[in-house]
Amino acid sequence: MDTVWALGDYPTLAREVLAGLGPRLVDACGVAAGERVLDVGAGPGTTAIPAARAGARVVAVDLTPELLDAGRQRAPEIDWVLADAENLPFPDGDFDVVLSSIGAMFAPDQRRTAAELLRVCRPGGRVGMINWTPDGSIGDFFDLFGRYGPPVDGPEPTLWGTEDHVRAMFGDGVDELTVTHDRLVVDRFASPLEYRDYYREMFGPVVAVYDYLDDAGRAALDRDFLAYAERFFDDGRYYYEYLLVVATRR
Repeated sequence: MDTVWALGDYPTLAREVLAGLGPRLVDACGVAAGERVLDVGAGPGTTAIPAARAGARVVAVDLTPELLDAGRQRAPEIDWVLADAENLPFPDGDFDVVLSSIGAMFAPDQRRTAAELLRVCRPGGRVGMINWTPDGSIGDFFDLFGRYGPPVDGPEPTLWGTEDHVRAMFGDGVDELTVTHDRLVVDRFASPLEYRDYYREMFGPVVAVYDYLDDAGRAALDRDFLAYAERFFDDGRYYYEYLLVVATRR
């Protein structure tokens, strides 16, 4: 189980800040009524719920029980399953569409994760991902908390936000692969200070880093986090850069 994502209040953050990602991925992958869809690293359902609203038969998997519970309360018609992206408990070719919006990118073994996404998708089916990129505000966010947090094993999650890495991970398992660079516009924060305090309270990985630090470290991070928030505050908006991936399973 992944306890970091149970800290704070990620379900509320997902609804208030990240809600635009799921419909974008569902539309890009052409999810249709009656299709069997898997959402990997589903969290509280940012992508699974829009897929179900499109008429798909949806299974949502995540490692954090609290996030699955939050999703189940909103959409009991979805099958919410506690499972690891690196070891999906489904037969080969079980799904027409396999989706992951800023979810599977955080699994430590990226090559195994890619293999699992492809394995459970039927030949001719679609695999779609939205992944944060290493550039812009999101890249700097990861860099900031990487400097303050405990050492993390494995490759950077934002590698999934680069075309070359995605192509290397999927390799000859796909017939077609298209990528689109886009950004999520976030306009709910009135000031950089509000942004910093919101993430400090609501976002589990940020909460975990603050908990890891002593008083002096937390004070230093507060200053650097506010400076970050000020740097990317653009006329009342923040922009979250991501890579949209749509692949056809070979």
